[in-house]
Amino acid sequence: MAYYYQEPSRTFNEYLLVPNYSSPECIPANTSLRTPAVRYRHGEEPPLSMNIPLVSAVMQAVSDDRMAIALAKEGGISFIYASQSVEQQAAMVKRVKDYKAGFVTSESNLRPDQTLADILALKIKTGHSTVAITDDGTQNGRLIGIVTGRDYRVSRMETNTRVDVFMTPIDKIIYATEGISLKEANNIIWDNKLNTLPILSTDGRLVAFVFRKDYTTNKENLLELTDASKRYVAGAGINTRDYEMRVPALVNAGADILCIDSSEGFTEWQRMTLRHIRSAYGDSVKVGAGNVVDREGFLFLAEAGADFVKVGIGGGSICITRETKGIGRGQATAVIEVAKTRDEYFRETGIYVPICSDGGIVHDYHITLALAMGADFCMLGRYFARFDESPSNRVMVGGSYMKEYWGEGSLRARNWQRYDIGGEEDLSFEEGVDSYVPYAGSLHDNLPVTLHKIRSTMCNCGALTLAEFQQKARLTPVSALSIIEGSAHDVYLKDNTGLPTK
Repeated sequence: MAYYYQEPSRTFNEYLLVPNYSSPECIPANTSLRTPAVRYRHGEEPPLSMNIPLVSAVMQAVSDDRMAIALAKEGGISFIYASQSVEQQAAMVKRVKDYKAGFVTSESNLRPDQTLADILALKIKTGHSTVAITDDGTQNGRLIGIVTGRDYRVSRMETNTRVDVFMTPIDKIIYATEGISLKEANNIIWDNKLNTLPILSTDGRLVAFVFRKDYTTNKENLLELTDASKRYVAGAGINTRDYEMRVPALVNAGADILCIDSSEGFTEWQRMTLRHIRSAYGDSVKVGAGNVVDREGFLFLAEAGADFVKVGIGGGSICITRETKGIGRGQATAVIEVAKTRDEYFRETGIYVPICSDGGIVHDYHITLALAMGADFCMLGRYFARFDESPSNRVMVGGSYMKEYWGEGSLRARNWQRYDIGGEEDLSFEEGVDSYVPYAGSLHDNLPVTLHKIRSTMCNCGALTLAEFQQKARLTPVSALSIIEGSAHDVYLKDNTGLPTK
């Protein structure tokens, strides 16, 4: 007969943290949210860590190159969605890696005989305001001049005006020669009040640009997550169908970490995918797998070579897997069991495999609970979908601004490679919905508030690091009445006019 679990599976709503003693040093400013992103051996440093324990979901409505750049600036990782062509996804990864590299390869280049119309079209395509004018229109051609927004006025110029008429010519440009250090280049920028410094070879060919804004951004975003070349860290999703083509393209584009995007990870398909990647790349390519909800699922993926394991089935706000298939588990119970198994595996093998809590997050404090229960980081969809940087449209609904948000298992995403084992192009049924979430503005204006809540709660529990937090955290189940008691109750709340409302 079927196996029956004796205890019900629980959600984050059913737990609260109990405070511990806090020392005078235990203040939010002293806390660290740094966390491992991939597996490592006891006594060694993780090959890749994050400065905050948050990643954005592998979803069309959440994670593209704009989100990846914005989240890397704050210290996290975005996994660019896989439900698109290999070429499109690789191009997104490359845009992230090229966005800020100290020495930036020029992606916007034209010939001097082209026109203002070409400048405007290129700006729309790339979003770049600085265009290199080279003799052959390539990124490594001989530099003839530069065009920035200060060099033309659309309202006062004909669009057929040649570029060499209004560009800033090379004899009026301050530049540096290949071999200069990044520090020296930045000194030239500051000493000469420049926004851009071209780096040229000895024969005058364009090698790279150094931008003033990159230095400024680095100083403003102290937690930004970069690789050894000072480029933003970028993640990307893959599936278990076209990985033989997709993985090489993403690796060549510069992806730092991959994640198998699937509604259920305890499958031979994922083991085959991991086996192929290990055979082709060894341990140099980092790839997470999932999703699982129990001990057996974690051990299966850990032994298969996953660099991290995602935990959670059916808990996402747009996910209807439990409703359509009756499959899943309460997110809190799943995280608690998998975290316990992760720790046992570490003690037995000396290999630590981080776990990512994916789904079930409604309130900010749910993130904190997931971390306290043992998650190394959390994957969020709805949370990030609300921001300017997500790929979806901002629309007016009922007098309020909303952002569109849809699941990867919805007809809109049409991601049959993720859900339909039969491989049909049409979904047999949906496991996600098409919806709206309240628009919240920019990521940079919202994420620090969430992080401050996490840090503050850690201090309430007497912890300054996430590892210490997990050791010291004390959690208590709560009753339905406790949940009601924990919210505003038995009062009349004021509305925006100051008048009382029920």
